[in-house]
Order: sequence, then C-alpha cells, then structure tokens
Amino acid sequence: MRAKYGDQQLEHIIDQAMIYQCACPAQVARLMLALREVNAYEQMCLSRDDAPLRETHHLIANATEEAHARLQECLDCVMDLEGWDKSLMTMPEALRKLQGQELRRWLDGRRSGNEGR
Repeated sequence: MRAKYGDQQLEHIIDQAMIYQCACPAQVARLMLALREVNAYEQMCLSRDDAPLRETHHLIANATEEAHARLQECLDCVMDLEGWDKSLMTMPEALRKLQGQELRRWLDGRRSGNEGR
C-alpha cells in the first residue's frame, strides 16, 4: 500500500484534533489507519501458501488500497485548504484560534442554558 503519510504523521493529525477540537481531518486520518490494518491482515492471509479464499483476500486488499488512496488525496486537499504545515503536521494558528473560539462559545452556551436549572 502506497502511503504518502506515515502512521506517526496520521497519529499527530489526530492528536492535533484532540487538542484543538477539530475532528474532520482526524476522522480521515483514523480511517486511513484502519484501512492499513485491514490491508495488512489481508496481505498476511495472502502470504499463506494454502490461502483457500485467495480471491476474497485479493478483493478486500484491493478495495482497501483504493479507499486508502482516495482518502489520502482527500486529506492532502483538506490540509491544503486549511493551511496545515505538512512538514510538521500542525494545524495553522488561525484555525487553532477559530476552534478555540468555537469551543468557548459552545461552553458559554451550555453554561447559560444550565443556569436556570
């Protein structure tokens, strides 16, 4: 499976999402990691000499590779659109601030909604 981004880079994107409450790029990264696990499992099945369902394993492996390639393109575009630093896999400062503002606004709304209870 061709991977433009390594597992550690994808995990860093997920970490950034947890810190700054921006889940969308992290969702794509999580899916890519999951597809890699499925593909590795299918490759293991295909490596056995007696693989009775070789065609099934090929089908699943090929599907994971195609899906991974498409999600990799998607993540690349998302990171370009949002202005991520691809060398460090960090979210841009402006987006971090925006996410912080959104979180504060949400928390303030919850506080004001709970005051009367």
